[in-house]
Amino acid sequence: MTAPAEPWTRRAPVDLPGPEGDNSIAREPLWYAYGTGEDAPEPPSWTWAATPPPDSHVPPPPPRPAGPATLLPPGTTDRLSALPYPHVPAPGGPASPDALSHALTTTFAPLRREPENPYNEHRPYASPRCLFPVHAFVGDGRDWRLLEPTRHTLTGPGTGTPTRIALTGRYTAIPVAYQWFRGSLVAIETGMVLRALSLGLELFGLPATLTPPTAGGPELLRELGMEQTWEWSLPWLIDVDRPHPSVRRPTAPEPPAPEGDPSLRQVIDVNRDSLRGAGQHSIRGHRRVGAPSHNEPAPVTTAVPPALPPSPHAPTWSELLWHRHSGRMPRALHGMDSAKCLTPLPARTLTTALAWLGVPPPHPALAAAFDAVTVTAVVQHVDGHTPGIHRIHDGTAHLLRRDPTAPAGLEANYGYGLTPVNGCGIADAPLTVFFSVRPRELFARFGPAGWSAAQHACGWAVHGLCLAAAAEGLFARPVRAFKEIQTKEVIGLGEDETIVLSAVVGVPRETGGAVLDLRT
Repeated sequence: MTAPAEPWTRRAPVDLPGPEGDNSIAREPLWYAYGTGEDAPEPPSWTWAATPPPDSHVPPPPPRPAGPATLLPPGTTDRLSALPYPHVPAPGGPASPDALSHALTTTFAPLRREPENPYNEHRPYASPRCLFPVHAFVGDGRDWRLLEPTRHTLTGPGTGTPTRIALTGRYTAIPVAYQWFRGSLVAIETGMVLRALSLGLELFGLPATLTPPTAGGPELLRELGMEQTWEWSLPWLIDVDRPHPSVRRPTAPEPPAPEGDPSLRQVIDVNRDSLRGAGQHSIRGHRRVGAPSHNEPAPVTTAVPPALPPSPHAPTWSELLWHRHSGRMPRALHGMDSAKCLTPLPARTLTTALAWLGVPPPHPALAAAFDAVTVTAVVQHVDGHTPGIHRIHDGTAHLLRRDPTAPAGLEANYGYGLTPVNGCGIADAPLTVFFSVRPRELFARFGPAGWSAAQHACGWAVHGLCLAAAAEGLFARPVRAFKEIQTKEVIGLGEDETIVLSAVVGVPRETGGAVLDLRT
């Protein structure tokens, strides 16, 4: 994370994207074009094109390969209930034969259903509208099987011991109305999944290595059974215990994306262009001697910060994951609401959040990209901390400006305000965190790879923030619906910065609704 600095000490260029739309979906392609060097980029023609409403979207069926469905073994919840939070088993011990199956269940399997919630099922990590566009395929060195979390199965050919996981996101699982933002949602959720999977592997004593996407990614997608490779992001690979030998795959041309969805065609181009120049840019100025380059395997490091205090709300890892949620509303209403803090929350609330935010992503390319991210927190009602705007650096909140009105200013500039059918508790939330980058600096340091790498890294950090909130009995809701220009004024960002992701941490209200336990 970048060191705290006064944003007005840097002279912003005059060729920034215009104010059209003033929201993430409309402005993202402009910021990407600006990062590549285009001056005063104009909105693409498709920005204002009519699209079907998001609620009319029907996600495509699972990419299920032909073959049997093998049930994952039960008992994961019992094992997690025997692991006290925040203790993590020491590395190096012998892992049980079914450890990977339990790690996969810990990462992906549904935890609960909330009948009054318009979006279900709920897994251990947050996903936009519970769409879960990121899929996991499990390989044994010869065949690949699809992990189907809702069925608790691995589906497809192969009976060998699973040793490899491929993660890829399906852009068409997200409504067309999200346009360009489909790419960002897949990249952000990939970062969340990487942290959730890292945690699952760590809790079950499984060392692993992580390999970023390579030029052979489209051919790997074909190996996974994807003939329409344009629907999918280039895969990340996680190898249990040790990396597999690298395979040089042919790079046959991909089939083109269909006409009639120009924003999707650009999303795919951005994902594929992320490989261009990655080797020389990705860790420029930050590479340690002997550290892997952008496309080389690297060890999956810890997902858990050291020296965490015990949680008064989650005595075990099972309870921590159970309590993670994004804020609830009663009677099938949308949004989230935060109760007012009648007494200040303990200082431990912010300390725990900063500790989880400070754990770097597992690959040097992602860790370096996260170093380019500015983290800003709007804080109120936390013991020992001045209400206002804080910059986060090295696990410490540095007061930038005292401003008790900032939370109300954020709520006034949130895209889903308080209505008869929508809750919005931002004005009462004790913590709202923003992750921002300067696109020109990002591209100068990392090339096109920096765009997605920053989104992966922010997803990794926000999932940690979600777990920190659960440990303190709070909710954490990842959001991208703030009006960017006005929000940057509230939190003191520079004109040449763009918000990658944000999260609202609030005090949950009791809704009285049922919560159905789906754990195994």
